[in-house]
Amino acid sequence: MGSMDSLRGQLIVASPSLLDPNFQRTVVLIAEHGDDGAMGIVLNRPLEAEVDEAAAPLAALVDDGDLIYGGGPVQATSVVILARFSDPQDAGALIFEDVGFVAADADFDQLAPSLTAARVFAGFAGWGAGQLESEMERDDWIVEPARADDVFSDDPATLWSAVLERKGGQFALVARMPLDPSVN
Repeated sequence: MGSMDSLRGQLIVASPSLLDPNFQRTVVLIAEHGDDGAMGIVLNRPLEAEVDEAAAPLAALVDDGDLIYGGGPVQATSVVILARFSDPQDAGALIFEDVGFVAADADFDQLAPSLTAARVFAGFAGWGAGQLESEMERDDWIVEPARADDVFSDDPATLWSAVLERKGGQFALVARMPLDPSVN
């Protein structure tokens, strides 16, 4: 099998058949994808913790009351910051357009004015070599180009449905399915 095109900068949306509780109804932004595996950030799992309380040094980057999001099951205590940069060269690593990672050694106070949006994530999602490819072959994931509005959505509870609606066709029908199909 030839290697698939890199999914970097794409969203992968959990298909209704993907019942792994870590990923059920998730929308994941793929940040890195190559022969060695893939790394992504779950976008629609807000946690109970507010950034200014749980990670005070990062408060300069976000709005008051912003929540930390669960970025995935890997290294759940590590912090990952996604931002939209007015100058993409300020990004630690760009993922798509003007959206990327804030560098770990960035001066947050200096950087804050040049960010048009930022979100703090705890942990990330990771796949070993070939793992994401085999999940794609099983139709565990639906691919859709990412938009900055997806990454910084004000309504994470509806992001899964919204992305599928946007994709259209049969996916729009899936978007309206209840979590438990027997409740039809």
